[in-house]
Amino acid sequence: MAGLEMERRKTSSSFAQQTDKPPPFGKILIANRGEIACRIIKTAHKLGIKAVAVYSEADRGSLHVQLADEAVLIGPAPSMQSYLVIDKIIAAAKQTGSDAIAPGYGFLSEKQEFAEAVIAAGMKFIGPHPGAIAALGDKIASKKLAAAAKVTTVPGSAAALASDAEAIKMARQIGYPVILKASAGGGGKGMLVVRADEEMASALQKTRSEAKSSFADDRVFLEKYIDHPRHIEIQILGDKHGHVVYLGERECSLQRRHQKVIEEAPSPLLDEKTRRAMGEEAVALAQAVKYDSAGTVEFIVDANRNYYFLEMNTRLQVEHPVTEAVTGIDLVEGMIRVAAGEKLPFAQSDIKLKGWAIEARVYAEDPARNFLPSIGRLTRYTPPPARLFQAPFLAAGDAPSDDPLAAGIRIDSGVVEGSEISIYYDPMIAKLIAYGDTRDQARQRLADGLDGFTVVGLNHNIEFLSALNAHPQFAAGTMSTHTIGDSFPDGFEAPPPDQATHPDEFYGLLAVAALHNLDHEMKQLGYYLEDCHKLQMIPAQGHEIFNEKARLRSNWGLKGKKYVAWWGDKYIPITVNVSQENNAQIFAFDLAGKIFKLRGKIGKNHFDGTINGRNYRVSLRKNGLKLRLSRQGLALSTAILSPLAAELMQRMKLKAPPDSSKFLLSPMPGLLMDVKVAVGTEVKIGEPLAMVEAMKMENILRAERPGRVKKIPVAVGDSLAVDQIIMEFE
Repeated sequence: MAGLEMERRKTSSSFAQQTDKPPPFGKILIANRGEIACRIIKTAHKLGIKAVAVYSEADRGSLHVQLADEAVLIGPAPSMQSYLVIDKIIAAAKQTGSDAIAPGYGFLSEKQEFAEAVIAAGMKFIGPHPGAIAALGDKIASKKLAAAAKVTTVPGSAAALASDAEAIKMARQIGYPVILKASAGGGGKGMLVVRADEEMASALQKTRSEAKSSFADDRVFLEKYIDHPRHIEIQILGDKHGHVVYLGERECSLQRRHQKVIEEAPSPLLDEKTRRAMGEEAVALAQAVKYDSAGTVEFIVDANRNYYFLEMNTRLQVEHPVTEAVTGIDLVEGMIRVAAGEKLPFAQSDIKLKGWAIEARVYAEDPARNFLPSIGRLTRYTPPPARLFQAPFLAAGDAPSDDPLAAGIRIDSGVVEGSEISIYYDPMIAKLIAYGDTRDQARQRLADGLDGFTVVGLNHNIEFLSALNAHPQFAAGTMSTHTIGDSFPDGFEAPPPDQATHPDEFYGLLAVAALHNLDHEMKQLGYYLEDCHKLQMIPAQGHEIFNEKARLRSNWGLKGKKYVAWWGDKYIPITVNVSQENNAQIFAFDLAGKIFKLRGKIGKNHFDGTINGRNYRVSLRKNGLKLRLSRQGLALSTAILSPLAAELMQRMKLKAPPDSSKFLLSPMPGLLMDVKVAVGTEVKIGEPLAMVEAMKMENILRAERPGRVKKIPVAVGDSLAVDQIIMEFE
């Protein structure tokens, strides 16, 4: 893998030949936080540039602050009072003597007025010139530009909708379904599908409200909605000398609520002819506005490879690492160098795509609660080992790993163990990027990488990502933007392992649980599993001392040792034996007549080894009496008991959960933004009761049954915990 990486770095499609030049800037300020701030800081340091971080009071101890050479406090936790205040960002840059400002993505990255303020203050903006942001950042204006540049566009309105009647008339002309979009929108916000006339008025009201709240711009437009489409985007890079190239495409069809979840490069749908046609149209659009930075032209594509322009993002994308993996080009470095006035060191003919890369976004969210945000402190956090790229691509503090499971793995993260995921910002924990020579190899490495995470202290989506990676549509490369919604309409819970396609996977997890329990027992006696084969010599009667550390009880041995695995209402007997095969220690587990031979290492958080000759990586998490095991989308919570404990457990009565039907509970941690009813109000099923905001998303809570409001123990503006009572009904 290291040889492959060196080969890729030496290709002409890189900035490698420019490394002997002086740094493009002396110091840059990063107007962002979290993962992307850390990412930009690493490239800045690689180029010999000092990096300045800005931070809110909530981010005082954050990783991006620790990595930077300097850091400036810019205000309270809410982004409207800190990261979105242009004057504070400019003041911090002046205070620290910064030469340029990098906006990353989100926050101010696509604000024309921010780019203009940076330039007016005498600094360089590490992004496109303000005119390009204005022309392409607005969805309505960009559609007009695209049409003029002969870019294929989706049928729709050429201007903001003025009334409900106009919207209905246009929808009838185009044909339902249609989609409403905020003109200044992005990140999946301000978008709603409408399938009939009677839905239009309420949909317009909701879309305008979300657009105004998220972007301070309530203009909305309409376009044809294509059922089961593919979302494919073209990465472009331009300089200030008129040169623009496209760097292949990214497939971003696995989305939930218009938010990307897993992305890859290249797309399994496109052929070379379509890739070239889409790339050339993306370049034509960029050249029409003299585009001079990294940007992304997004297309919607049907199953027949017919494509239509959606919008252009005038910034770096979250999923940019997959393009870096298959091209060998550091996009952040490219943005910095062209902002300093340097020419691109390569032409279109130099760009070669090699291999396959897939990115999975690890979020703090609760898939079992329909992906509601989760907050909390990362009491334990360990990403999988990584060695795909040299600096700056490794996670902070990491060195290239010699672990064989690190091959092809890159981690981009803005957190460390002890970091807190708060209600104020995006809930991303990390991005896992897996590279392989083929798509199948990249998918397998992604699966192993996901199983290699340890995340404790909050809910997360890792098991969901594993299930998506194993989803038949994704495996076949036939997914669409509806795959997640169709497959997981009410959220995700890992399927019972005994209902898996391969039942042996279930028994394999049980065997690992038994091995974990055996390991714990042995360590209490002063032994380690690598010495266990010697213990078969324990006599049936009497005591035998094997070392000075421990004395083994006469009835304790590994030959024919009995356990019972308990999960749900099931109890499965397990018999354990240990043997030596080819000088290797083998643990044999008999589960309901099935024999599973395990060989490998039980760590604190993982099992890495083989089961019946197949490679396994299993994530382990102790939770009270039970051990939770997960692997590639399957999960199992089980307790390994002695036969006597299992017999007693079966006699215990189950305690019924408390009745919560008379309460409205907060489904997530967040801020109570609005209460729409009062004490004494009669409510109907589906009626809106309250609005809770968390992680930049507004969530309307509705009545699940009719009733009368008896009590409201909270007030607008209160911070809510998960399952906190908002209302009580009679």
